[in-house]
Amino acid sequence: MTESSQNENIEIFTYSEVIDVKGFVGNFDVTIRKKPRYVDMGKCTGCGLCIEKCPTKVPSEWDLGLGMRKAIYKPFGQAVPNVPVIDKENCRFFTTGKCKVCQKICPAQAIDYEQKEELIKKKFGAIIVATGFTQFDPSVYGEYGGGRFKDVITALHLERMLDASGPTGGHVIRPSDQKEPKNIVFIQCVGSRDESKGYPYCSRICCMYTAKQAILLKDHFPDTQSYIFYIDIRAGGKNYEEFVKRAQREYGAIYIRGRVSKIYEKGDKLIVRGVDTLTGKQIEIEADLVVLATAIIPQPDSKELAKILNIPHDQYGFFTEAHPKLQPVESLTKGIFLTGSCQFPKDIPDSVATTGAASIRACEILSKDELVLDPKIAKIDPEICSGCLNCLEVCPFDAIERNEVNGKIIAQVIPTLCHGCGNCAATCRTKAANVEGFADDQIYAQIASIVEILQKEKLLELSE
Repeated sequence: MTESSQNENIEIFTYSEVIDVKGFVGNFDVTIRKKPRYVDMGKCTGCGLCIEKCPTKVPSEWDLGLGMRKAIYKPFGQAVPNVPVIDKENCRFFTTGKCKVCQKICPAQAIDYEQKEELIKKKFGAIIVATGFTQFDPSVYGEYGGGRFKDVITALHLERMLDASGPTGGHVIRPSDQKEPKNIVFIQCVGSRDESKGYPYCSRICCMYTAKQAILLKDHFPDTQSYIFYIDIRAGGKNYEEFVKRAQREYGAIYIRGRVSKIYEKGDKLIVRGVDTLTGKQIEIEADLVVLATAIIPQPDSKELAKILNIPHDQYGFFTEAHPKLQPVESLTKGIFLTGSCQFPKDIPDSVATTGAASIRACEILSKDELVLDPKIAKIDPEICSGCLNCLEVCPFDAIERNEVNGKIIAQVIPTLCHGCGNCAATCRTKAANVEGFADDQIYAQIASIVEILQKEKLLELSE
């Protein structure tokens, strides 16, 4: 990230969002909303005095509420740029009109409470979408106690605790009493592969990261014992299956094939009740900590972004590629490419691979002086066009625009946006719209030539 921020050919817009995209491949007009961070990025040196002296503390989003942050803060330790942002909703100056401690002690005089929102318009030749994912809210599973029991956490909570720079400094603790857990139960497929909750697909990475976390726990805390409830182990890929077996053989992780029916508290313990479907026996485990492997789901605003970019998405909100095999990183809109888990759940190698592929496809566009278009695009005969503009209404790619020639209103195709779907040709009442190479007389000529060949070879006899 630091290397990217220092590259003269890369411009990074942080604390910003894309609100509008117009144009077409090679000529996208993008409107970006840059939110006020109330800190002058040109003056700030990243010394951190403002963060240190700020009197307000609120739960940290980065640490999923396990730790606290100040009202002026950096989202995470390695954030680029190394400039804090003021949380307007929790800052004492914005809520009460008092304080201004950060402004008083800033040696660079970088605090600016008068900053306003900016709208920035830029032109781009290609767009790569890499919006990532979020995790499923496990509180809908009442039987697991998510959101009710403090010691029922998600795998992402555990990951933050295992991080040396995390809220607990790398020590795994029970949120309820800050004690180190001994027995830890992992529950797989919480939200994944469950049609009743709306996410019947497999999240792909849960089996691997659960095995990794079981190994790390045993490495750092040898007294811990991990129990893993699973439906199926789906550890496909290079060395993944061996990794899961290693967690069992070398680190003593106990895998139980079955579902958990209920979790309840008994004293300071969590009782995990389930069934082993291999033996048919009921199981109860006294756990100090329960870790839920929650489903990977799209970002909550993914469907809204799809509308802005004019790209399709599936029923869950993942963006859809043009072709799963032949065009795996291209969207249906030319010049817009997809990478990472905005398409579907991916592990790190898959994300890196698709990122490289999307970058190369974007470079193909940017490296050419002229864009070679697909010849299968629509064409409208202005002499025949009646100007009804029915074609404009049915075009899913906004590839048709209203034009006026010599006082006559006609429809006109934007070649770079057209995909040759043929909706306009099917809708046009005057037959003015046709897809290149698929006009009626061309189709009839093809049929006639086939009939002629078959007749010559005496494979077809036509009655008069």
